[in-house]
Amino acid sequence: MKQDILSSHEESKASSMRPRPLAYHYAHNPVMIYWEMTRACDLACKHCRAEALVQRHPLELTTQEAKVLLTQLKAFQGRPVPHVVMTGGDPLKRPDLLELVAYGITLGLQISLAPSGTNRMTREVLSQLKQAGLTSISLSLDGSTPQIHDTFRQVPGCFDSTIHAVHLAREASVPVQINTLVAANTLTDLAPLYHLLTKLGIMAWSTFFLIRTGRGEALEEITPPQCEAVQQWLYQLSKTSPFAIRTTEAPSFRRVALTMMQQDGVATKQIGQTPLGRGFGIRDGNGIMFISHLGDVYPSGFLPIRAGNVRQDSPVAIYRQSPLFVNIRDLSGLQGKCARCRYRTLCGGSRARAWAATGDYMESDPLCSYQPDGPQEAGAGG
Repeated sequence: MKQDILSSHEESKASSMRPRPLAYHYAHNPVMIYWEMTRACDLACKHCRAEALVQRHPLELTTQEAKVLLTQLKAFQGRPVPHVVMTGGDPLKRPDLLELVAYGITLGLQISLAPSGTNRMTREVLSQLKQAGLTSISLSLDGSTPQIHDTFRQVPGCFDSTIHAVHLAREASVPVQINTLVAANTLTDLAPLYHLLTKLGIMAWSTFFLIRTGRGEALEEITPPQCEAVQQWLYQLSKTSPFAIRTTEAPSFRRVALTMMQQDGVATKQIGQTPLGRGFGIRDGNGIMFISHLGDVYPSGFLPIRAGNVRQDSPVAIYRQSPLFVNIRDLSGLQGKCARCRYRTLCGGSRARAWAATGDYMESDPLCSYQPDGPQEAGAGG
């Protein structure tokens, strides 16, 4: 990790008393909590944030510690109600996975699973997860053919295992989201992949715009003009797509889609009621919290700055009061063109990409091509 930020009690108390200065400010509760249950995984993906290994780490949260964590996450009261995503590595490598899913659901948590596309995802496992009350699963598909996808995952047969898992999930009535990397060497395959996905009966497609961290440091990002073109294409697809289209680490998609919806004559109130509008403002540390296999807490899985550890501190307190989370939610600290941008409240830029590119998580998102007109533009969308 590049930096370790911990808080004093007095700093935390003062930070928690600050008023909410802007719209789309998720100071009280995260919308999504990603818990990396393990880094163990049978794949060796070229863009893996976690640099996962075959074996589980001996200091992973134990079953009992995991249950304590889930109980603590239940302590987030009010709105929004956080959605817990159990991820990895491959959470199927944990023998207590079903027990923990069932335990979290009995607490009243909404839980989804992000397993790897391997033969561990069987009909029996999906049936058990469905019976436990699992909300959905997400699977990664980074190519429209076995050759493309398996090259990324570095395990032959991964494409076929993933497609098979999608079909098994549909049989079990478990909704599926497909996650896809957007990088320089996946760009030309996005359209064929979309065509394939329209035949699979999925609920959503989330396009992850590469952050060069972990193994992903060896890959090449797309350029800002390419990013703008891809986001315009995604918006056009979303108007007729049989599934929802989302982006990860590409908050500038909100600016692109908002502008295009306004050009299409969509009313402002109606925009706010769309899935896109309901996601305004959500980004690293603002509506997002990530908990590692060792219990360390970060603003996201792609921003490796530690704010605390759930073995010593409440995850609720860390999210609400740690200086890191408070600072990252304070848009007055933004630097460069992000500080001047009229879309800063609903977008805010990828703090993870700013960190990866500059070492300063409050700097501008280098993937966004938008140029503000003046010293500080009037806000858009709130």
